[in-house]
Amino acid sequence: MLSIHNLTIRYGEQNAVRDLSLVVDSGEIMSLVGPTGCGKSSVLRAVAGIRKPDGGQIVIEGLCTSNQRFVPPEKRRTGLVFQDFALFPHLNVERNIGFRVKDTKAVETWISTLGLEAFRKAMPETLSGGQKQRVALARSLAHRPRLLLLDEPLSNLDAAMKMELRPLIREAIKQAGVTALWVTHDQEEAITIGDRIAVMQHGRIEQVGTPQQCYEAPTSRFAAEFFGEGRFLAGERQGECARTPLGECQIVSHTPQKKEGAIEVLLRPHDIALVLTPTGNAMVESHRYEGETRRYGIRLENGDYLEARLSHELQFEVGKRVEATISAGHPLAAFSPASSQQPPES
Repeated sequence: MLSIHNLTIRYGEQNAVRDLSLVVDSGEIMSLVGPTGCGKSSVLRAVAGIRKPDGGQIVIEGLCTSNQRFVPPEKRRTGLVFQDFALFPHLNVERNIGFRVKDTKAVETWISTLGLEAFRKAMPETLSGGQKQRVALARSLAHRPRLLLLDEPLSNLDAAMKMELRPLIREAIKQAGVTALWVTHDQEEAITIGDRIAVMQHGRIEQVGTPQQCYEAPTSRFAAEFFGEGRFLAGERQGECARTPLGECQIVSHTPQKKEGAIEVLLRPHDIALVLTPTGNAMVESHRYEGETRRYGIRLENGDYLEARLSHELQFEVGKRVEATISAGHPLAAFSPASSQQPPES
């Protein structure tokens, strides 16, 4: 439905987006995630038609646009939802949603679906942040867009409101049957919202995959470090396994040309098990209670520091020795040692 081919965007001498390609299928929600300044919002603005690309093509349901053949925003049938809500301050909720909408049934549908019946006559200044964002979403969906573009739509809300709105907004987008590109820097948000995730760095796509693929099988060190918690543990590769200070484990190596030699294994906190023993291979350095879980910082005998997340029922005191082992039931991502990685292109 949305195809981006070799997109390039420049600001002066700086390349914000470099030769980027991405395909979003019809009816799919694609989360575009990356750190601040990686170019993800520039991609969204180019798709919306707010920013003319310096190179490449964008195709929205067969409509092709480029620098030489630019299609203005109003011709693209895209809906936009911003982080600052962008509501009309002089219009109440009902009139905001219905602004330039011919089908009044669509207005009523989204007022009902997004739980805004009690606020239809309310003015924007009387609404909470979560209510404003629901109004902004309803307004976009009432126009029946081919493509919905959301630029950090929950970044101005508190944590509790984000948790409440994520499933509500995802369900509304799916009910509308609209294709969506959701830009965020929040990994948890990307996981819970997206059917697939595109991870960006330095204006390029590092990885595209399902949330599970991006979390459990990152294809680059950057994706591994950015997407989810984790630390690298040095080991020795032996075919499809690695020998580490915590024992052997199966790996998915991203240095396929090497069947043996030094390697670093990505360990998420839940991949590590701890058992209290005076002859253990690690010492507990920190402990934090997290409700259903406890997080432990441990120092191995070789000096490496790792973190483990365990059930709240397992409690170890700081200073105690523990035996740390790898408990993952799936192959772990492994990469060449960091010192051998090539720096990004300028």
